[in-house]
Amino acid sequence: MGRLIPLLLALSIPLNLAKDFRSDLQAASVAAVFPGDAGYPSACETFNLRFTFKPVAVSFPATPEQVSSAIKLGSSYGHHVAARSGGHSYIANGLGGSDGVLVVDMRNFTKISVDANAGTAVIEIGNRLGNVALALNDAGRALPHGTCPYVGLGGHSGYGGFGYTSRMWGMTLDTIRSIHMVLPNGTITTASSTSNSDLFWAMRGLAGSFGITTAIEVTTFEAPPTNIPPQLGGELIAAKGSVRGNITFGLSGGWYGPSAQLNATLAPYLSSLPPPQIIILRPGTYIESVANLGGVLDTTALDTTTAPDKNDTFYAKSLMTPEKSPMSNSALHAFASYMANECFDSNTTWFVEVELYGGRNSAINAVAPDATAFAHRSSMFTIQFYASSESGLPPYPASGFSFLDDMVNSITSNSPPNWDYG
Repeated sequence: MGRLIPLLLALSIPLNLAKDFRSDLQAASVAAVFPGDAGYPSACETFNLRFTFKPVAVSFPATPEQVSSAIKLGSSYGHHVAARSGGHSYIANGLGGSDGVLVVDMRNFTKISVDANAGTAVIEIGNRLGNVALALNDAGRALPHGTCPYVGLGGHSGYGGFGYTSRMWGMTLDTIRSIHMVLPNGTITTASSTSNSDLFWAMRGLAGSFGITTAIEVTTFEAPPTNIPPQLGGELIAAKGSVRGNITFGLSGGWYGPSAQLNATLAPYLSSLPPPQIIILRPGTYIESVANLGGVLDTTALDTTTAPDKNDTFYAKSLMTPEKSPMSNSALHAFASYMANECFDSNTTWFVEVELYGGRNSAINAVAPDATAFAHRSSMFTIQFYASSESGLPPYPASGFSFLDDMVNSITSNSPPNWDYG
């Protein structure tokens, strides 16, 4: 593989400043809203209400040619350019991370073409995960992806794409066969293992640094109603206990094998715990499991066009534990003690998700570390630490930052100095 030189997504050179940016976008047939327009406030709304940014404009291209025009015009006026697929970034990267950015919103790119015989699909990048799951399931197919129906495919496929089926099928980005995209200079091109192979490597893990994806061609998997290879996808969930010194603790996940084998699979783990207070088993089809694990009532709610997404005001961190060096007993005890005691007094609503990622037979770790720009192929668990303001609305309490930082530190500071966590 030759040397790959990253490109900036936009040039910050103030050219053609005498021209009217709005008029030039209109002349290029690129719809956009600007400060003062009726649709501007809603177009700038963030998933995490801790962040507020004021783009110079939010554009809504409908073709690759219009994406190209938006990039070139943004560059000529000296504006940085940021692409937004679903807008679910925890730190509002879809708005560029600062004021004055031109946002290229990909919501008009929602076509999905499925070839069930070939086992492939071409999915435009403005789709949300819920809609992708529905469209593929209608053709008897599926992809590995996360649980939240409103997450956009762009960032999800460009930087990983972990979900309950990932130990069977890999990450979302592992399924990508080719990428249709627009480069920072406005060139419309395709990247695959046989065309622009260096770019193809980089776009699977570092997508935002090299261009704007308009569609991806992926390999899909058969989604039968009950039976797929017997693998377990699951996560441990911890939250505030009913009294100080306790933790509310649960196991959630999907079992994609013969139902008779589930109890035997879980028995060694459950035998080490006190008897559970609640057990809920929901047999069903694959698409019903997508809805259930995504926190919606039924499969119709996976269609994200039927209702708006919900916001939150939060701070989050993550940690990936190495497969070859599990978390030490001292780290586990310190972590549990922190959740049971210090977390009980927190003025936030918090939870921790410890997700099963690697281990024996994991399709994620079966991929070579240098096969894509996504290099996390040797982890055992991926852990998300999440704390919201108690009302879910701003402001987020100032003490909430150190509270969550110290929760993570309870693990890392009680681990060996050379512990290879991510």
